[in-house]
Amino acid sequence: MSNLFDVYPIYNITPVKALGAKVWDDKGQEYLDFYGGHGVISAGHSHPHYVKAVSEQVGKIGFYSNSIANPVQEALATKLVQQCDYPDYTLFLCNSGAEANENALKLASFHTQKKKVIAFKKAFHGRTSAAVAATDNPSIVAPLNAGHEVVFLPLNDTASFDAEISKGHICAAIIEGIQGVGGLDEATTLFFKHIEKVCNTSGTVLILDEIQSGYGRSGKFFAHQHHDIKPDIISLAKGMGNGFPIGGILISPKFKASHGLLGTTFGGNHLASAAALSVLEIIENENLIDNVNEVSAYFKELANQIPEVKNIKGRGLMLGLEFDFEVGELRKKLIYNEHIFTGNASQKNLLRILPPLSITKEDVDVFFKGLKNALTAIAVEANAEL
Repeated sequence: MSNLFDVYPIYNITPVKALGAKVWDDKGQEYLDFYGGHGVISAGHSHPHYVKAVSEQVGKIGFYSNSIANPVQEALATKLVQQCDYPDYTLFLCNSGAEANENALKLASFHTQKKKVIAFKKAFHGRTSAAVAATDNPSIVAPLNAGHEVVFLPLNDTASFDAEISKGHICAAIIEGIQGVGGLDEATTLFFKHIEKVCNTSGTVLILDEIQSGYGRSGKFFAHQHHDIKPDIISLAKGMGNGFPIGGILISPKFKASHGLLGTTFGGNHLASAAALSVLEIIENENLIDNVNEVSAYFKELANQIPEVKNIKGRGLMLGLEFDFEVGELRKKLIYNEHIFTGNASQKNLLRILPPLSITKEDVDVFFKGLKNALTAIAVEANAEL
């Protein structure tokens, strides 16, 4: 009997080693990672530059509080705002995506002195207090969280958005660059531009949740950059640390900082900042965003040749393959028979694809060979039951 609180459905696999897009279990079996632990692995497992940066930093100083100067944190902030093309924004660091969204919403409420939030149908923003209240899944919202005032609107519905904003009580609108858990849906450029304009004219804070869709995963540094808009706050995490817990928010110069406004014990510590800085260096030095676009095009080309794939959703290496059946059994076949990790979504017929940004075309070939085998096995079993 395990002493762990049983809240995760677990595949009976024990990874003990990983490199690039490969993972090995305790029996020596090799797996191809096309999920990256919910899109966390950006630079690739155990990248030498990442390992060196983290190892050297922990050998010097791993942690001290934010009450002292931290040059590694400063270097991370400087490099991030330059690399993502937001040079006049500032960075607040925390430990996770949920915390990033908590701080984004809190800052918006301080700024506007209002408390109601607009979120969108099928949104996922985290599991902490305000973040989970802004998540469109009542089953994970406890009564304690439900006290937050959040209204869920349909994506791409300008009339409902305008009607809610016109009531004058909204502090922030929070939207994912591309929905992750919700099933890879995305607002149109027209809608993104509309809500940007309405938020600017009404004094509402526009928060872009780029926790999963950021850091090059969509084929641009941030997914919202495909739509030529500029939000007030951008929340970050997942690929930011390549597995090391770190999150943050990029903050527009319209917000005034004051001591004590936001705070954290562990956020932006020396070790987390060194990990995140190395990820930015790898993305830049290895042209990983170019790789995302090249491999994404190749992936879609092969996916279009699979008759069972009814639709391809998402951008870059944040993709979903849509089938006309639920994918639970397909995922099992892929992991146990073909030794390939993939993900699911709240849309039960969607197979979620979030490999490391360094994935190769050769890896894609292996994936599709495995996918064909798994689909064949499912078809054979279905025919046997007839």
